Amino acid sequence: MTAKPIYKRVLLKASGEALMGSQGFGIDVAVADRIASDIAEARALGVEVGVVVGGGNIFRGVAVASKGDRVTGDHMGMLATVINALALATSLRKLDIDTVVLSAIAMPEICESFSQRATLHHFSLGRVVIFAGGTGNPFFTTDSAAALRAAEMGAEAI
Repeated sequence: MTAKPIYKRVLLKASGEALMGSQGFGIDVAVADRIASDIAEARALGVEVGVVVGGGNIFRGVAVASKGDRVTGDHMGMLATVINALALATSLRKLDIDTVVLSAIAMPEICESFSQRATLHHFSLGRVVIFAGGTGNPFFTTDSAAALRAAEMGAEAI
């Protein structure tokens, strides 16, 4: 008997800290590969998966904010999430999982720009969608971005 998923579409929030594993900084590829493997298992059950990644393993915006420049600190944190999204996308593609990175900050040479329409289109093509750049606005965490993207993609669970 094949397992039947409880939810058809879910959003996973992966913290930057999780991606660094036991290292003190950066991305532990083995951890990214394990997360990708877990996503692949969900996809094999027919679950559509969106992912919001944090950036705390690379940069914590609060460090700059404490010096009086919250907006710049938050922008730097948003860029860190793009790095993590690209790493996770690479791990998924190694497993032959069709994946796209959508960023709240336009950077067309690196990834596609986020829109709800693009998100739903990529889901219709069976892709995993990784959301980068947070909400694209300072003063919001990637946890806020996760709730926002989940609502926009029609996720049944976060």
